[in-house]
Amino acid sequence: MGRARRRPVRRWTGLLLVVLALAVAAGTGLPTWSSAREAADHPVTAADLARARADLAALVVQGRAPLTGYDRSAFGTPWADVDGNGCGTRDDVLARDLRAPRIDPADGCTVLSGTLLDPYTGESIAFRRGPDSAEVQVDHVVALADAWQKGAQGWSEERRERFANDPANLLAVDGDANQRKGAGDAATWLPPRTGYRCAYVARQVRVKAAYGLAVTAAERDALARWLDRCVVVGAPEG
Repeated sequence: MGRARRRPVRRWTGLLLVVLALAVAAGTGLPTWSSAREAADHPVTAADLARARADLAALVVQGRAPLTGYDRSAFGTPWADVDGNGCGTRDDVLARDLRAPRIDPADGCTVLSGTLLDPYTGESIAFRRGPDSAEVQVDHVVALADAWQKGAQGWSEERRERFANDPANLLAVDGDANQRKGAGDAATWLPPRTGYRCAYVARQVRVKAAYGLAVTAAERDALARWLDRCVVVGAPEG
């Protein structure tokens, strides 16, 4: 399990992926973070924070519905090529989030290797496709099962598939951290890297607001608590 640091090198589609991420962000009101690494290092601006607080205040608060009827297939084919670029969403996200991604020249899509600067743990993780591929996983920031219990079960199949493949709700992360998170919301799980929690909860709020998903009372309180701890750009800490 190698660990390494490398400078970022993007394949020829890298610019298109960044443009797509920015376009989705513009449409949903999400901060325009184009990668896991940039999201982790991006300072939260006063405007980001004000928008997140306003979005949180507008979210419907209700109890968690049962998981009855939930199945991953309810959100469409996993990692479907919803943007029509010829590549599955997982490879799109890996190519976007890894440093120095190496792409299989045979198909121009499959990410063979690269280095992840993990936003959840702060670790540098060497990714190689094969037996150890699960060391790096693509996380739904708002988990699919959580979304199902808070509104997605009433959506159309098309909307659920779009949600499951929305780059604004996807990050390449440490596999162990992703497994520990499971389908947890902010009341039950937050990234172990405390310096990333502000950016993380802001993104969860903005995704839920963009898709009209609800929150539980405990989740709302946890989100508000961490937003209150955010240090904005240009503001003194403490």
